[in-house]
Amino acid sequence: MKQKKDKEQKERDFERLVQEQRQTIYSVCYLFANDRQEADDLAQEVLIRLWQGIDGFEGRSSAKTWVYRVALNTCVTLDKRHRRRPDCMPLEMDIDLFAAEEACPAASRLHKRIARLHPFDRALILLWLEDLPYDEIAAILGITVDNVSVRLVRIREKLKSFTD
Repeated sequence: MKQKKDKEQKERDFERLVQEQRQTIYSVCYLFANDRQEADDLAQEVLIRLWQGIDGFEGRSSAKTWVYRVALNTCVTLDKRHRRRPDCMPLEMDIDLFAAEEACPAASRLHKRIARLHPFDRALILLWLEDLPYDEIAAILGITVDNVSVRLVRIREKLKSFTD
């Protein structure tokens, strides 16, 4: 009986986490995707990884920080794999950042420029665009606060230098 109760609690905890962090999950996936389908595929994989890891989440960081870390690690790993062989399964999310991109050419240009960055730099710029403080970005990415600052300056310069 205890095992069933634990499973039910895990399911409730997971549902709550996904509901609270769905914007975070989809924002990360959006930045690593070329279209809605790919973003949905990435989101599905992130959800799988979150489910697999929720028992190991000890709360040493905020849930948002943990979700960012899992989502970024998943997307970076899949981005590397995808370059070798693309294969994903669809999952519908009720968030559509691509629709906003279609309505705003500047957002579309920025997304295309960010897509040209190295996956780690994409992750860093996403966290910065989400207005996270440098210390939280550093914790999510596993680098120093000074490194966050230096890398952001370099990324911004690189983005400015890109021509569409």
